[in-house]
Amino acid sequence: MRHLISPLDLSVAETDRLLALASDIGKNRSAYAHVCDGKKLATLFFEPSTRTRLSFESAMLSLGGSVLGVSSADSSSAAKGESVSDTIRVVSCYADICAIRHPKEGAALVAATHSSIPVINAGDGGHQHPTQTLTDLLTIYSLKGKIGDMTVGLCGDLKFGRTVHSLIHALVRYPGIRFILISPPELRVPDYIRDGVLEANHIPYRETTNLDDAMAELDILYMTRVQKERFFNEEDYIRMKDSYILDKEKMKLAKEDMYVLHPLPRVNEISVEVDSDPRAAYFRQAQYGVYVRMALIMTLLGLEGTVC
Repeated sequence: MRHLISPLDLSVAETDRLLALASDIGKNRSAYAHVCDGKKLATLFFEPSTRTRLSFESAMLSLGGSVLGVSSADSSSAAKGESVSDTIRVVSCYADICAIRHPKEGAALVAATHSSIPVINAGDGGHQHPTQTLTDLLTIYSLKGKIGDMTVGLCGDLKFGRTVHSLIHALVRYPGIRFILISPPELRVPDYIRDGVLEANHIPYRETTNLDDAMAELDILYMTRVQKERFFNEEDYIRMKDSYILDKEKMKLAKEDMYVLHPLPRVNEISVEVDSDPRAAYFRQAQYGVYVRMALIMTLLGLEGTVC
């Protein structure tokens, strides 16, 4: 039995196989409509979510399975003080696989340690978000025809952004990756990412506070929102929330084949006027997320070889 807690739980070869499966699912969805007949997915979301929770549910339903779960801590026994370890022990009696989101870093690992079914980390605090990373990788591959030999700009909240942290971990394993890290000084990438991942793997990168100056260099621009829920001080959030706003004028500085990604939800960091630009890929990215989660559910349940 395997779990997915970090993007590094899959080797590069395993990641590439999963992305190939997800790509095939996107082209032949009807062929996968009954792969998970009789299987149940539990979605344990102790933190608000729209896209991730619904995409997991859509993925399992599209595979012919069923879904049960909770959509907030208040609607679960966590409100009574039940521990994550006890929750997953009980849920293991009801479902075949589980996706968990929790505000505490490491909660998914605790769940996996006590679970008798595969556990998927759907986001743990500001730490990791591996299924979003797999979605990002599939989006990049689908748009650019490769993963590697490109300059990736990460913009916005790089301190608390778990999607950013997971994506950096995953991309450094591919050749020719370069990063431009664009953020206010207060929201820079944490030292453990800068020193333990970028420096340790000799990955070229530079840090800047200026998005305009970076635009012409980028092959991928990964925008993120400044996350109000991660701030202890609302005054700091208000001061930084509008640090970067991508609009048509900034897009004029970019390459014709530069694509914009965003894990969503957006607030105002991408102007709606950018949505009509063919390089705006964030809604396609959301669709790819369903295919990736279908492929992951199949893989962790050992069903990836059941479709002819």
